[in-house]
Amino acid sequence: MKLAFILIVSACLSVPVFAQQSSGEELSSEENLPQQAPALEQSIKPQPTAKQWLQRLSNSLRQLNFDTSFVVVRNNRAEPYRWLHGIENGRELELISLLNGPRKEAVRVDNTVSYFESNQQPYSVNTNSISGPIPRAFTSDIEKIYQSYDLVEVGKSRILGRPAQLIRLVSKDKQRFGYWVWLDIESGLLLKAAIINNEGELLEQIQFTHLTISEKSNDMLQQLLEAELPNTHDNPSEVTQAQLKWRVNWLPNGFDMLESNQHFVETINLPVDFLLFNDGLVDVSVYVSTTDEAPRKSSINQTGATVLLSQIREGYEINIVGKVPAQTANAIADSITFN
Repeated sequence: MKLAFILIVSACLSVPVFAQQSSGEELSSEENLPQQAPALEQSIKPQPTAKQWLQRLSNSLRQLNFDTSFVVVRNNRAEPYRWLHGIENGRELELISLLNGPRKEAVRVDNTVSYFESNQQPYSVNTNSISGPIPRAFTSDIEKIYQSYDLVEVGKSRILGRPAQLIRLVSKDKQRFGYWVWLDIESGLLLKAAIINNEGELLEQIQFTHLTISEKSNDMLQQLLEAELPNTHDNPSEVTQAQLKWRVNWLPNGFDMLESNQHFVETINLPVDFLLFNDGLVDVSVYVSTTDEAPRKSSINQTGATVLLSQIREGYEINIVGKVPAQTANAIADSITFN
């Protein structure tokens, strides 16, 4: 038996980056130096650092009214989305919807997110960010990213007809993938993102196709304040690692546990233990359930940047899901010990 997982990921091929060069005139003589130096100092503006660019991204995603569309591309498959965000009467509102295929959308009103999918009952959860194709870290605690990634300000290019700044997030230990993000110079909003493996190969990409920034929030968002949203979903029983019959003994530096619970899965008619870890940018999920199947070495399936690893040993099925290299997922699974 195997657990079933539905994975959504990210987006489109990078474009050439053009470095911006500055030029200045030579001073004609030493006598002119005192008079011209102040004018030169005034004309030179300090450029934002890569860290400041990411902080600006986080602020813009929380504070601006925008209506944008983007396409997530992985394994030659494209998924189009529409993304709305706004502030109305002091309330923060957000909507992300998949435009093709069965209905799939999420709405957020302040710290409540509601999910609507065609194959399950709508439900709400208490959180300040939507789980979807846009990394939650971009709207959350940017500081945590710096523990595991080096930030590199590369240069400027043109995305969606707008000047953009490219920032690279490089894994410090090579045990996770790198991210390239292109930010709108005018607003600080995201225009493009790519996930790159340690060999420099593109795994996934998000390419924005439309962006409108406005003074007022979109009418669709304003309707959320009057809409009757589903009740908050009952959280599965929370557990600690001490209560479990197994333990994760290794994760790359920077990963902290965000969630731990046990829930019943109807498709396999068994309880499943679940732990969620995050390094500030990437989620790694660990699922463990009892099984009568014979031991089986690790099998790995990868879609874009998302790895699903499954192995069976000592009467347990272990599944690791996350945007990490297969070697990292395998090392996490192998580190699990049972009481």
